Amino acid sequence: MPSTAGPNTEDTHLPAAAFVGRERCAVCHAREQEAWRGSHHDLAMQEATDNTVLGDFNDASFTHFGVTSRFFRREGGFFVTTEGPDGELQDYEIRYTFGITPLQQYLIPFPDGRMQALSIAWDSRPWEAGGGRWFHLYPHERIPPQDELHWTRGSQNWNWMCAECHATNLKRHYDAASDRYRTTWSEIDVSCEACHGPGSNHLVWAEQLAGNQPVAPALAETKGLAIALDERRGVSWSQDANGKPVRTPPLKSRREIEVCAQCHSRRAGLADGLSHGGPLMATHDPLLLLQGAYFADGQQQDEVYNYGSFLQSRMSAQGVTCSDCHDPHSGRTHAPGNSLCAQCHAPARFDQPGHTLHPLGTAGAQCVACHMPTRTYMVIDPRHDHALRVPRPDIAQHVGATDPCTGCHQDRDAAWAAERIAAAFGPERKGDQHLGATLQAARRREPGAASLLARLIQDTQAPAIARATAVRELEAYLSPSSLPLVSMALKDADPLVRGAALETLLALPPQQRPALAMPLLDDPLRVIRLKAARALAPVAVEGLSTAQQAKLDQAFQDYVSSQEANAERPEAHLNLGLFHLDRRQYQDAEVAYRAALKLDATFAPAYGNLADLYRATGREPEAEAILQQGLRVRPDDGALSHALGLLRVRQQRPAEALSYLERAVTLSPDNARHAYVLAVALHDTGKPEEARVALTRALEHFPYDRDLLMAALAYAREARDEEAASDFANGLAALTRGSQP
Repeated sequence: MPSTAGPNTEDTHLPAAAFVGRERCAVCHAREQEAWRGSHHDLAMQEATDNTVLGDFNDASFTHFGVTSRFFRREGGFFVTTEGPDGELQDYEIRYTFGITPLQQYLIPFPDGRMQALSIAWDSRPWEAGGGRWFHLYPHERIPPQDELHWTRGSQNWNWMCAECHATNLKRHYDAASDRYRTTWSEIDVSCEACHGPGSNHLVWAEQLAGNQPVAPALAETKGLAIALDERRGVSWSQDANGKPVRTPPLKSRREIEVCAQCHSRRAGLADGLSHGGPLMATHDPLLLLQGAYFADGQQQDEVYNYGSFLQSRMSAQGVTCSDCHDPHSGRTHAPGNSLCAQCHAPARFDQPGHTLHPLGTAGAQCVACHMPTRTYMVIDPRHDHALRVPRPDIAQHVGATDPCTGCHQDRDAAWAAERIAAAFGPERKGDQHLGATLQAARRREPGAASLLARLIQDTQAPAIARATAVRELEAYLSPSSLPLVSMALKDADPLVRGAALETLLALPPQQRPALAMPLLDDPLRVIRLKAARALAPVAVEGLSTAQQAKLDQAFQDYVSSQEANAERPEAHLNLGLFHLDRRQYQDAEVAYRAALKLDATFAPAYGNLADLYRATGREPEAEAILQQGLRVRPDDGALSHALGLLRVRQQRPAEALSYLERAVTLSPDNARHAYVLAVALHDTGKPEEARVALTRALEHFPYDRDLLMAALAYAREARDEEAASDFANGLAALTRGSQP
């Protein structure tokens, strides 16, 4: 696999570039400007005018779970009367449109510089396709003002959630002291310099070239742009001896795909703004194939956009990039339908009923129908999975994922689809053979999962994002025999794998981390250095050289700065609290947790971690008070109920403890630890049979959980239930046999 690392552009002899605006670009690049005009990038965000607003503001109304909102015009502006942060109906002015098709959202400014995206959107599809209507983005649930998904809350905040990918040269400029934004941008949409970078040096290069002046070497090399305008011209495709498409010339850089990935990926931002032309992981940390975001076979599940999916593809492995299929300026594909795929894949072989299993010209015969199935987000927006995988309904059925066959043939099941494919192509399947089984086993903690993970990690032909995900899952199986795999991953050529290994180190005792993580403080990519700093936070300074200590101190400062770049988010302050706690900087940790709660009084993790801090520092009454405060605003949070239950155990108040622990299990049915603690508490308070019932119930959901099995074995032996004890002992033995790679 090619590395996902881009070029190191931090060292440059060019003067600092400035943004010049698309009008200057269009003087020479009229063709590109014309292609861009009217594109999704062009219309990503616009001022609300008669020409840009698509929704019905002619005194239209829309009711959602008893709340009726009204859309109307006043003095030339666009307004909505809807539920505000206090639960009362208020009038709000629409300042900007957001997107264009298949839906359009609307942005509302607040006095503190925030802009919030209204959760009632306009279906801009044609009326005959079901469009021309208002609809709610959460159609099946009431979203009250205190819910994080309410349109006035942080998850719908444009400045942090959306802005950098819908404008050019976006800077949030959040001020933590006043809790206000003064967000700025050069252009209100995704314009030329959003992708190519600031253009002032490019203008200098062009003027020197046009005037027959000597061109500075640094300008000549880059043409003064982060991404050169003609970088992709002249690329062609051929076939090797086996008929496999081969990119000619070979891909030399990941710059283009990483420029697209800055927005077309699910990622965490660790800076205020994009990295123009630099590596993606200078500013952003891409999401791996984690549970909840991706199905175990790697298919998109939650809204992950395209990058993580595409990295799994054979196309990516062969050097295909976004602009091989999409015109980078219009966003449209280079050719319609199967003609696009025919750029590389011979129609005589692939665009035939014998391959598609559908008649020519039908929807099922389209390449994308099988290799790029869609999943619908935001109620009406179908997005293609970009992994371009071979359909494997047999694997999808095993891991509980969707498959393209039954997505269309909804009256059939995956077994039928697998049989049809086997009948047409024989019993041996192409396509991934072990990703789905491996991640499914790891997620379920099945016996043998460690061996499957080791196999995937060492498979150099597997996509790097899959190997990185396996390294993260290995955290549950860390042992002297699996640690060499982590050590190997720390030296991997791909930064996704190195980053995953550093995160896995957090499960190791602090004294084992320095030898593994210290070398990564010199990694060329900033995100890797930040993860190394986080892994080394609890390391004692004794034994480090002066140079090592200085390097570590700088890394710690950079880590703090990376979190402060997201100071408007409670999660960033939680991260700082955990970091300071590892550094034994208890006062700083408390300040960070308090800052998180000041931003969001309903942010449950801050209550729990603050209570843990108080307990660890001997301030038990304050721990109790903060947990009770948290439960008043988040009575539905299982972790807080669990923590208060444990506190009641320490206070020797068993009846109250059991009440909270039982509620925690009810509220957090996916948390095996909560179930284990409840069973132990039941047993230790003189209720051994109830404890066994609780364990039996928990093992139905977590059949491979070691703690649950050990407790069940002990309690079965105590009850002289030899048959049950034998079953639990066999389960533990199977786990032990399968826990080593």
